[in-house]
Amino acid sequence: MQKKITKLFNIQYPIIQGGMIWVSGWELASAVSNAGGLGLIGAGSMYPEVLREHIQKCKKATDKPFGVNVPMLYPDIEKIMDIIVEEGVKIVFTSAGNPKTWTNFLKEKGITVVHVVSSVKFALKAEEAGVDAVVCEGFEAGGHNGREETTTFTLIPMVKEKVKIPVIAAGGIGSGRGMLAAMVLGADGVQIGSRFAATIESSAHENFKQTIVDVKDGDTHLTLKELAPVRLVKNKFYQEVQELYQQKPTIEQLKELLGRARAKRGMFEGDLEEGELEIGQVAGLIHEIKSAKEVVEAIVAEYEQVKKEQLF
Repeated sequence: MQKKITKLFNIQYPIIQGGMIWVSGWELASAVSNAGGLGLIGAGSMYPEVLREHIQKCKKATDKPFGVNVPMLYPDIEKIMDIIVEEGVKIVFTSAGNPKTWTNFLKEKGITVVHVVSSVKFALKAEEAGVDAVVCEGFEAGGHNGREETTTFTLIPMVKEKVKIPVIAAGGIGSGRGMLAAMVLGADGVQIGSRFAATIESSAHENFKQTIVDVKDGDTHLTLKELAPVRLVKNKFYQEVQELYQQKPTIEQLKELLGRARAKRGMFEGDLEEGELEIGQVAGLIHEIKSAKEVVEAIVAEYEQVKKEQLF
């Protein structure tokens, strides 16, 4: 299973665990890396010194490559980047911002940089900024998405046609079949979030993990596009958002309803009614909570089996 991505990151399988807020701590990242994929610590929900602690614990828990995902809208971004450099992190995934802002800084420190995009336009901008690869995320994905609502399997071949750097598919992928389909369309690797959110090592609350298992098709929806498009489970908070939309709210009214720490309340603290529950459409295919190692092994085994059956 040698691909450009396995060589770029020096990993066994072209499987990257998404750096999700409130879900992707050092335990999950190290477990995925130990299983042969690339684990990512999600810095978006961490204060700088908390991130430092997670990086240090991850280094003790694995001798394999791992990285950090950094949403560039983070208020303490300078401190985050300094800690990443000080702690010797070799791989950084950036998102939610202009890749030109930090790519040169990181690459000058010998760090491999990957940027998350939702369109061909932004993939080209990321390539121009000098990133080593792009994650192309379709709107099936959980959490925050692009405004274009382009599906993963439409986006991948369009981006692949235009860029020369490696392309990683994300959004709606949680199985070996999904990974193979992405590869056939031109992806060099896959980034998987939701399937790893429902693992033993995930730092998500057990209530949220069980919700992921219980979700069926149609139970999530992309909303709050005026603020930052986000895919949510249809719970009480989601219904309140929809009721507010009936009144044609202002952005200020939407912000007031959202408030602060909604995602933490739902995903980390387990409030299934008032919390923000971010998960992808692929949750409908997740039926049990497994270890990260079991998830990686199952994806690889299914990928190889289906590939053999289809004679790819």
